[in-house]
Amino acid sequence: MEQTLALDVYGTLIDPMGFVEDLRGRIGDDGAQFAALWREKQIEYLFRRGLGRKYEPFSVCTRQALDYTRVVTKAKLREADCAALMARYLDLPAYPGTADALAVLKRAGFSIYAFSNGEPDDLATLMDNAGLSDSLDGIISVHEVRSYKPDPSVYAFFLENTGATLGNTWLVSANGFDVIGALQVGWKAVWVQRDLELQFDPWGIEPTAIVPELGELLAVLT
Repeated sequence: MEQTLALDVYGTLIDPMGFVEDLRGRIGDDGAQFAALWREKQIEYLFRRGLGRKYEPFSVCTRQALDYTRVVTKAKLREADCAALMARYLDLPAYPGTADALAVLKRAGFSIYAFSNGEPDDLATLMDNAGLSDSLDGIISVHEVRSYKPDPSVYAFFLENTGATLGNTWLVSANGFDVIGALQVGWKAVWVQRDLELQFDPWGIEPTAIVPELGELLAVLT
């Protein structure tokens, strides 16, 4: 049976901290802390929008999180700086080895989809810029569902739009909430634990497999 991989984008394929050096050039040595808070608030806003059924697109949540972080940290960012940082979200780097790992999985016969909270056009641009598009069978965005992971409806949407089934679909994500969301609706799921200090959420739900990087995927999927 053909196996389908639903690969999360931000934090899994693409490094959402890939603009830290750009930030340091704009605000100084606090760039890494700024980026971490921005990412934290971005995810929080997605959760709150999904739970409250008050959907706004990923780019809106990202910009609102940027504005929050700018105010809280008192960073001296002009509107032009903020616009430039938002543009970087379309040109973030893939994690090292990602393109090679996807190519290996493609040659092994897996169907490979990017599966993300991001917006469709933005994701297409991001995948092209990162050099990952050639290994993908498609991009599935939650945008049409008007909710966010880990809402069960977005995982159902993925299956409906790819023809995949519960029995042959693996989620691959570095985000614990995404892994748990997929497991709760019956998928298999791999947690990408790039940092050994990270703790998986102690909910009594365990990933089907754990890998330190995408290059280890093939070994646990076959």
